[in-house]
Amino acid sequence: MNNHKIDILDRNLEELKSDMINIGEKAFRGEQIIQWLAKGVNSFAEMTNLSKALIEKLEERYTIGTLHQLKRLISNDKHTIKYLFLLHDNNIIECVVMKYNHGNTICLSTQVGCAMGCSFCASATGGLVRNLTAGEMMAQVLAVNNDIMELGWTEGSPAIGGIVLMGSGEPLDNYDNTLRFLHQIHEPKGFNMGYRNITLSTCGLVPKIHALADEGLSINLAISLHAADDETRKKIMKVAKVYSVNDIVNASRRYFEKTGRRVTFEYALIKAVNDAPSQAQELTAILKGFPCHVNLIPLNENSHSSQKRSNEEAIKLFTFILKSAGINVTCRREMGQDIQGACGQLKIDYLK
Repeated sequence: MNNHKIDILDRNLEELKSDMINIGEKAFRGEQIIQWLAKGVNSFAEMTNLSKALIEKLEERYTIGTLHQLKRLISNDKHTIKYLFLLHDNNIIECVVMKYNHGNTICLSTQVGCAMGCSFCASATGGLVRNLTAGEMMAQVLAVNNDIMELGWTEGSPAIGGIVLMGSGEPLDNYDNTLRFLHQIHEPKGFNMGYRNITLSTCGLVPKIHALADEGLSINLAISLHAADDETRKKIMKVAKVYSVNDIVNASRRYFEKTGRRVTFEYALIKAVNDAPSQAQELTAILKGFPCHVNLIPLNENSHSSQKRSNEEAIKLFTFILKSAGINVTCRREMGQDIQGACGQLKIDYLK
């Protein structure tokens, strides 16, 4: 039986209710179990309002998550924590939690590795290994939530107030599991995370952006654009050979129209690649009249790419050009550099 146990975090509320009926219990036990899971319990024995007989049935059939924490690094400013987790099949993933004035946000992984192959990103170095299940995404949230509560990073509960799907992997390349996770983390009887507190980051898989727009979820969308023209984008992002900047911006406009949620365009500033004033002007031209947000990110340099961060002067000028054209723009506060906060860096160094 051991080898065939199901990770209970992979089950949604309706499935758990059905499971309970199948093992001779009342359906409402599924609700009780989901409430316990949302609190981050690590064993069925902690579910004190369940009978001993039911706990035995659960232990026979299920595990609770399959993550094992390998490493935890806390930044010097105590605002960022990076986690390395071991999965049941010996694959490794990482996630980060960031402390902001408005609360704690977790940036989690949706895949082991990534197939997108962006030149500046360490998580794409080994390619895609496999997709994560919804339960493995849930497990990251629950493990980190427990940990930061123990560390005293929160006055209230739950400790995590925001989720960003931007760790290793392309969430829209793992569409079904990602969607399942979104529904599960939002479950009002479970973790009850508001959709408006969730951001999904994609490098621009146009058909999937359209599909997501039609789901009717009011999550925030962040697009890793990183260039205003197709030729520059092709130099740094493989996906640019499939979807044009124009197609991505049009899909984003439709997403905004369907959901009412503002779209953020992520733009990593890379020295002598995409940081020229002419490229800033081109970006303002394609975003004109679109109530969006541009998040400029000074490149987080890593040993797996020769690309360099733009200098301060170029960053300031790029920001000024966008602002002058009426584009809503911010320059991301750099967090966690001392603990290899950017996707993929810690995992690669650990594997070495």
